[in-house]
Amino acid sequence: MPIGNVPPSVRPAPAGRTDAAAGAATHRRIARPRRGGGWRSERLAPYVLMAPAVLIIVVLRLYPLLLGVNFSFTGDGERNGVMVGLDNYLELFEDPLFRAALGNVGLLVLLLPVAVAVPGLLATFIYLRVPGHRLYRSVYFFPAVLSPVIVGAIFNLLLAFDGPFNAVLGSVGVGPVDWLGNPDVAMFVVVGVHVWATFGMALVVFLAGFATLDPALLDAARVDGASLPQVIWQVIVPGLSRTIQFVFVTTMIGMLTSMFGLLYVMTSGGPEGSTYLPEYYIWFQQGQLNRPALASAASTVLFVIMLVVGLLQIKLLKRAGRED
Repeated sequence: MPIGNVPPSVRPAPAGRTDAAAGAATHRRIARPRRGGGWRSERLAPYVLMAPAVLIIVVLRLYPLLLGVNFSFTGDGERNGVMVGLDNYLELFEDPLFRAALGNVGLLVLLLPVAVAVPGLLATFIYLRVPGHRLYRSVYFFPAVLSPVIVGAIFNLLLAFDGPFNAVLGSVGVGPVDWLGNPDVAMFVVVGVHVWATFGMALVVFLAGFATLDPALLDAARVDGASLPQVIWQVIVPGLSRTIQFVFVTTMIGMLTSMFGLLYVMTSGGPEGSTYLPEYYIWFQQGQLNRPALASAASTVLFVIMLVVGLLQIKLLKRAGRED
């Protein structure tokens, strides 16, 4: 059969073209990206998938936040809806209760390393498989599923003046302590109960972080004769720097926005306003005194505090990680 009648699929390659060159040309034709609808849809796919979440955040978070900020510049009572400028903010910082709440925020910041170190150390022991580590994991997480109201009611019974804690102290010759009635002690007690009730979630996050830690580093440290504190400080802490940053920020946000139930059940802001936090102050102004504009101003201040504290924590932790 003449060569001109041979089908294209079986025609020999033209003179001078090698099999390798022909294969490369075919590969270029196949690999050339297609332009048109398919290419555009691939570029748009991530934005389409993100759109529902962004829409929910904008509608249910950012828009109400902006409304609240705007509302904080209006008046209450007879001046309802009237723009009053910074009057609400000036009143806030003249209120002794709000200043006490801000002072307690400073106390929370000082106690934050303890609130992060407790679940971090417990997660370390569980990761190192101390005897009974599976049981401990369940026991430590159990308080996280309890309602704050239930936790507060339980500790009200335990910390009562004639309760079991004071009975134990009396058995060793220590006088009873007014745990929830002493202004110098009550806030520390409420924070301690909050840490006990919530560190289970942080523990789970730490355990997830340990899953990304290279076991070879721990084995090398053991071979070199490193002690447990050295392993924690030189290997585990640098390896979990991102996890520690996340737990710091989420724990601080939880302390500022998730203690209302405990405060309401255990102290109701007392004694003498010593356990007020901005969150409880906001509820008191809105729910008890019917002052929504002043409560909105307090909410705005709380948001700014969380934003500033969170950014400072991330910056300090990043700097500490670079120094290590």
